[in-house]
Amino acid sequence: MPDIDGVTISSPDKVIFPQGGRTKLDLIRYYQAVADGALRGVSGRPMILKRFVHGIEEEAFFQKRAPTKRPDWVEVAELRYRSGRSAEEVVVTDVRQLLWVVNLGCVDLNPHPVRAADLAHPDELRIDLDPVPGVPWGQVVETAQVAREVLADHGLTAWPKTSGSRGFHVYARITPDWPFAQVRKAAEAVAREVERRAPDLATSRWWKEERQGVFVDYNQNAYDRTVASAYSVRPVQDARVSTPLTWDEVPGCRPEEFTIDTVPKRFAALGDPWEDMDLHAGSLAPLLELAESQGPPPERAELPLVEIARAQHKDEALAGLDRWKARHQRVVEFLEPADVLVDGMRGRSSVWYRIRVNLQHVPAELRPDQEALEVDYNPWPADWRPPG
Repeated sequence: MPDIDGVTISSPDKVIFPQGGRTKLDLIRYYQAVADGALRGVSGRPMILKRFVHGIEEEAFFQKRAPTKRPDWVEVAELRYRSGRSAEEVVVTDVRQLLWVVNLGCVDLNPHPVRAADLAHPDELRIDLDPVPGVPWGQVVETAQVAREVLADHGLTAWPKTSGSRGFHVYARITPDWPFAQVRKAAEAVAREVERRAPDLATSRWWKEERQGVFVDYNQNAYDRTVASAYSVRPVQDARVSTPLTWDEVPGCRPEEFTIDTVPKRFAALGDPWEDMDLHAGSLAPLLELAESQGPPPERAELPLVEIARAQHKDEALAGLDRWKARHQRVVEFLEPADVLVDGMRGRSSVWYRIRVNLQHVPAELRPDQEALEVDYNPWPADWRPPG
């Protein structure tokens, strides 16, 4: 077993990305090459370990608690949750700790928006732009530009990066003077202002069935939420990377261009566009003033929804959807891409999947009633309830 930067790499030849044949050692070498940038995204922050122990084609499991058997040089911080439980989570501060985490099977890195020195006050505001199905990439980056303008108009510097998936991330450094609830409130104000300025592009509607265009997701700022950090490799077959950009690059960027193969060369040639991020922490006060002026959010609309499946695995849920569609072919003719709602729901230690269908575009006389679920998986053990 090879030793890299003081970490013994177990099963270095294990294939993590089957279609490209990329191994755990390839992943380790990638993070070693971009370590300065990756550490900028996670350093000093407790993180949830999202472990793909058998490669990306099997579901990850989420591990909040740091492994009991760990080197004495692995740092931890104790976080407390609404359930009353607490957990010592890993805190990465150097290359050796970074590679140790990746060796556990972490493909992407999922830190909290707080530093271990002050777990109650975030120093990052995170905007996750999540397009509904059918939305073109150009609309996503246009929405990012509007989010940048909103943040700038309220005294904050915006930092863009691809998500490594379908969406886009816009971050802002903030001084750690506000609790999570206020940071989330400020992020919601950003979302609502983006929607006001660009209603044909974006939405701030919380309920998925009401969304059109690009959802400006502000809930990533809630307590216990994490986002894939800068330079994280994402669990998709072409091994895309959540890549920091300059704003000049944003209009013409394509997410598929940034992968485990291309980003190290880019990093070596251009450095990290987010290198000076910590020098630009700003105040949330102007956004909180905006939030007060906006008033309460719109109430939830009553829409004709039917639930199709709750499944442990996504392919099971989608197979259930296919069976439902086969029975209701007349209905399918009227569905638009955004009418099929596929939700990845975080359970106790893994993601489960729910599928619903919004029948708003189906003539009333053709709308089927709610039926027994095609797959009816209970993600909650009998002796455990989700927090909250």
